[in-house]
Amino acid sequence: MATETTYNYKVVRQFAIMTVVWGIVGMLVGVYIAAELVWPELNMDIPWLTFSRLRPLHTNAVIFAFGGSALFATSYYVVQRTCQTRLFSDGLAAFTFWGWQLIIVLAAITLPLGITSSKEYAELEWPIDVLITIVWVAYAIVFFGTIMKRRTKHIYVANWFYGAFILTIALLHVVNSAALPVSLWKSYSVYPGAIDAMVQWWYGHNAVGFFLTAGFLGMMYYFTPKQAGRPVYSYRLSVVHFWALISTYMWAGPHHLHYTALPDWTQSLGMIFSLILLAPSWGGMINGIMTLSGAWYKLREDPILKFLIVSLSFYGMSTFEGPMMSIKTVNSLSHYTDWTVGHVHSGALGWVAMVSIGSLYYLIPRMFGKEQMYSMRLVETHFWVATIGVVLYIASMWISGIMQGLMWRAVNEDGTLTYSFIESVEAMHPYYFGRFLGGAVFLFGMLIMAYNVWKTVRGARPVEGTIPQAVSA
Repeated sequence: MATETTYNYKVVRQFAIMTVVWGIVGMLVGVYIAAELVWPELNMDIPWLTFSRLRPLHTNAVIFAFGGSALFATSYYVVQRTCQTRLFSDGLAAFTFWGWQLIIVLAAITLPLGITSSKEYAELEWPIDVLITIVWVAYAIVFFGTIMKRRTKHIYVANWFYGAFILTIALLHVVNSAALPVSLWKSYSVYPGAIDAMVQWWYGHNAVGFFLTAGFLGMMYYFTPKQAGRPVYSYRLSVVHFWALISTYMWAGPHHLHYTALPDWTQSLGMIFSLILLAPSWGGMINGIMTLSGAWYKLREDPILKFLIVSLSFYGMSTFEGPMMSIKTVNSLSHYTDWTVGHVHSGALGWVAMVSIGSLYYLIPRMFGKEQMYSMRLVETHFWVATIGVVLYIASMWISGIMQGLMWRAVNEDGTLTYSFIESVEAMHPYYFGRFLGGAVFLFGMLIMAYNVWKTVRGARPVEGTIPQAVSA
């Protein structure tokens, strides 16, 4: 039977194409709300176009629609190739695709209408939370079922990272979303006050740690060695990296709650674990970059490799900046400022988006029987456009944020504040334009990618990879 001799590439193709689509949609909303901060009249006094309604739509679209689709696509591809067997269930895999798209559409409808639980990165109301849980359980069954029926003895390290991401996100989602429904579209958290905040940022930071880090490290550990044509620099380091990362990340969440009602000891514990996180994070970055040892010349001629390696550079920078900002004395300056926004986007655009883009440029041609993308020159152009966009964005937010913090804490000799709040807002205005420009440039790069993908797949015949009969590593 064909199902026993070929991989299931259909669901991989579906998720890969929707990754590009949702990337454009999510980033377009981001650019629009960035423009609203420069030109507030752009909301046209329409409630569902206000920054407060569109901002959670942007974060959900970029994290769960764009990032989530990239993780589904690559994990389904990687687990089949490294286990040398077809997905556990074609039907469940198809269900995860259509279920995930339905969740995204429901989010796009409810969030602008103001239907929200008001929890960061977990704004969706309880009926959608239930649907997320059902789809995620199906995803776990497909992924771990495939590993169970593998034809290789070894479980490659990328699958460990994907597996940890799947299990941990399930735990985080169920615990943080626990709520008492009072109507079809309204519920209240079961946790009171400071406990609710603690649970929320246990979830919120681990959404970063596992959804936006562990999952994408799985991507890095497969596609970087593949594109470089070399084995990962140190397999032993990759295993140490895995266990150190997943055992430490869980406890870093309280650094989001410095100088709040959370007990001081909890804040300090979160800070300590955040500082410890620097070691496994940089271990992973070094392992990825050093995979090019003896093949650095490939960076000159391979734009896909540029995406993958530069994404690791941003990963290293972001995972240095994060622990630094968790230190209480630094956090007293950075907290609530645009510096945090800059940090988030150096990770989201520089790390998550660029490693996803590089992986998709590797993946998509292979799904349609092509040796490479329609135009490698456009891939090269996209790389430079994306890099310039990220740098413009994060540099403007760093300057704006540090300036904000310094203006807020400046006092006169008599102890009164030197600047009013509105003066700090006025000073930030030019940097908000810088952020808008950086985001617009990055979005333009995604449009270049969409054109390149369209030209690559147009008229091409989808292929199903043949499972080798002789099992090899």
